[in-house]
Amino acid sequence: MASEKLELGVITSPGDSPDQAMADVAGLGLPTCQVSWPAENSLEQAEALKSAADRHGVHITTIWAGLPGRTVWNFVEGPATIGVVPADMRNRRTAALINAVHVAAGIGIQSITTHVGFIPEFPGDEDYYGTLQALKAVAATCAAEGIDFWFETGQETPVTLLRTIQDIGGDNVGINLDPANLLMYGKGNPIDAVDVFGEYVRGMHAKDGDYPTDGISLGPERPLGEGRVNFPVLLPKLKEKGFRGAVTIEREIAGPQQIADIKHAMKLLDPLL
Repeated sequence: MASEKLELGVITSPGDSPDQAMADVAGLGLPTCQVSWPAENSLEQAEALKSAADRHGVHITTIWAGLPGRTVWNFVEGPATIGVVPADMRNRRTAALINAVHVAAGIGIQSITTHVGFIPEFPGDEDYYGTLQALKAVAATCAAEGIDFWFETGQETPVTLLRTIQDIGGDNVGINLDPANLLMYGKGNPIDAVDVFGEYVRGMHAKDGDYPTDGISLGPERPLGEGRVNFPVLLPKLKEKGFRGAVTIEREIAGPQQIADIKHAMKLLDPLL
């Protein structure tokens, strides 16, 4: 029996114009999206977003919760600035994530997603313990609201992410797999990573990239099909693991070339869905 076809979507940042953002998604002919959204935004702001999505017939699969404070996307300052791992920002960012949980639940969105940060590989590290307690609080709030918490892959190795999910416990914690991030952060091959944590993948970013070539900067993002992510192998393997979520295109540039690359990605992905 043929497996069910996966839905395609795109990640969008509505900014001050949720209606235009949702119109753009619908204009591409895409039924779903993930929304990059400041975690501290109010329910009232989110209600305008949901109204726009409903008007344009777009299903929001997750709120991608951006966290307050300074964030540097590299290997030198990243460990001290990304996610809830940095102790000096942990309480504020945990509170912001809990706010995002209430907001998402308030408008009927079934999950929130974020980068947790460079989770320590050694489980005895005090920052691992502190991060785990923060994530348990977020996951418990999600459970109380009837929604999921998804890790965006990137800064942690696959086995560290697996351990963290198991240590949190519960059945509402999952993964938004960004296969390019695993490469760009030098943390693993996405095909092999699915063997480690594939059963927890609930959503994914269709993004492409390469490994880093120095110790400071991430590897480069590439247009889909031009990097090292083998989507013809990855998507069937995910489906074998039970994945039925949306495949959400992400292209981290702006302007006409971004739209052209998204349309090209749609053509490449459609036969694989």
